Amino acid sequence: MTSAQIEEPPSSHKLDLIRRFLVASGIQQQIDRGKFVERFGIPGGHIYKCAAERGATFGGAVDTSLVVLRSAYEKHRHIWQEEYENHVNWEFTESELEQVVAFLEAPVGQHFLEGRWRMDAYIGTNTEELVEQIIEEAEGAIGQMSFGANGT
Repeated sequence: MTSAQIEEPPSSHKLDLIRRFLVASGIQQQIDRGKFVERFGIPGGHIYKCAAERGATFGGAVDTSLVVLRSAYEKHRHIWQEEYENHVNWEFTESELEQVVAFLEAPVGQHFLEGRWRMDAYIGTNTEELVEQIIEEAEGAIGQMSFGANGT
């Protein structure tokens, strides 16, 4: 199935469905808390490194980084809100949204979302060693290659 590619603004009913979709799917929570910038505040992230360079302890660097990132994000949060609302409007018809929202708001829909999250988490954990093996094999393959002057 392809996107509906709807360009016109949503009706008030469709906008309500879009917002219910964002809440039921968990996307609204990500928008509200600034999930999109959090990676920069965890160890290895740019803002974390800045805090650590200024002398913050491990925990202090994480806490400080996330606080300042979320603060800076908040004044731009509306852009993520608009982007998601516009994309959901573009992607789904009103009829599709009615069906998807009904599913996601139902217990089985919430179970689906939770089950999907758990599945990804468990499989990620169960395959960590395999991923490391794959990376080692790839590194070994690159180590056996020679590259020309142009890098290829």
